[in-house]
Amino acid sequence: MDGTVLVADDDRTIRTVLTQALTRAGCKVHATSSLVTLMRWVDEGKGDLVISDVVMPDGNGLDTLPLINQRRPGLPVIIISAQNTIMTAIQATEKDAYDYLPKPFDLPDLMKRAARALDQKRHKPAAAPSTDPALAAVGDELPMVGRTPSMQALYRLVARVMNSDLTVMVTGESGTGKSLIARAIHDFSDRRTLPFVVATGADLMGADGPSTIFNRAKGGSILFEEVSDLDDEAQAKIVRMLDAMPPANPRIMATSQKDLAERMEQGEFRQDLFYRLGGVSIEVPALRERVDDIPLLAAHFLARAERDGAAARRLSGEALDLLRAYSWPGNVRQLENTIRRLTVTAQVAEITRAEVEAVLGSQPEIEPLMSGSSEGDKLSASVAKHLRRYFDLHGGVLPSPGLYARILREVEAPLIEIALDATAGNQAKCADLLGINRNTLRKKITDLDIRVTRRRKLV
Repeated sequence: MDGTVLVADDDRTIRTVLTQALTRAGCKVHATSSLVTLMRWVDEGKGDLVISDVVMPDGNGLDTLPLINQRRPGLPVIIISAQNTIMTAIQATEKDAYDYLPKPFDLPDLMKRAARALDQKRHKPAAAPSTDPALAAVGDELPMVGRTPSMQALYRLVARVMNSDLTVMVTGESGTGKSLIARAIHDFSDRRTLPFVVATGADLMGADGPSTIFNRAKGGSILFEEVSDLDDEAQAKIVRMLDAMPPANPRIMATSQKDLAERMEQGEFRQDLFYRLGGVSIEVPALRERVDDIPLLAAHFLARAERDGAAARRLSGEALDLLRAYSWPGNVRQLENTIRRLTVTAQVAEITRAEVEAVLGSQPEIEPLMSGSSEGDKLSASVAKHLRRYFDLHGGVLPSPGLYARILREVEAPLIEIALDATAGNQAKCADLLGINRNTLRKKITDLDIRVTRRRKLV
């Protein structure tokens, strides 16, 4: 790696680490804690690359980006920031940053990006920065906060595609914020002053349904929520609708909880619609896949509740540990609702573990995220929890006799049903999968009154 790098950060440790790493890599380094000094070096023609923090004692690193681009066109700038929100990534992209990394950053990753920046010496026309205060307010309200790599990659992808005309498909589990991602793409794009229309299957019905949707959008954006749940007639209407786009084309986006490719292979989703919606695919990770973002999200929701008039609350260390260990089948939406309840039910300013347990105890739970535990242990723990509740519901009175057979029946029936579905109703394959005799399987199907449907299995 060859070149001169200008480093601006108010953290002495970061300046030292970057100076040593870049120097060892063969670069010359000028480091400062002042944006004034950084801009003086830029004006003097020093530097082939800038690495700058956002929050500095004498200003904001993002605000210097247009100035650097104006005075030194083609000088790449890598922004590093502890402000791990989607707004930081979007603003960095809008203001022509070469790249953006959240703190704490991975040093080898930053060094690779710095090497690419020095090699490419790229230059592109600067986009007009967004100065609309209402837009910034929208960004503050979006609960898309996270420093995990998956969320940072998502932020960068949103920033890259927001001003393109490509269709966007946002996938992810319920409660992950798919519609928020679509809304952010619209609100931060150059279509932000135009309507954002959420179209349902009911909106598509009738001869004038598609044209009505287009008229409402007026060249803005149209979002089809949970498009995988639409019936074949509604899917066909969308296809014809996209094929007859008016001159002022709106941006088309869709969300789906389900795997559209799999549904297409099963004949449950139209192939022509699948490819028409496949311009850009954005997958929103489940909350249990980004556990390190839970403290940030919890703090965000607590602060929002306080702004809305609730009493100030904070989470104890043990309470936060429990939130991190929970499986969150409802994802971010479930976490938000949980925090809202805690701000009301908590007795004192610090929310305790017991108070979190009381709220989570009434909610459905998948297996807890416990490192080192096997899948069998998780299932066993889940069954044990269910059985304890079953006994507790009897109020100290023993259940009626024959409990063993009843419990086995409750477990056995869904196991066989799911195994039959997985083998497309082929009883020979199902018996082999379960490890039981085919005659035994047939008897259980009869005894448990299980309906068997043979179907063609696509592989």
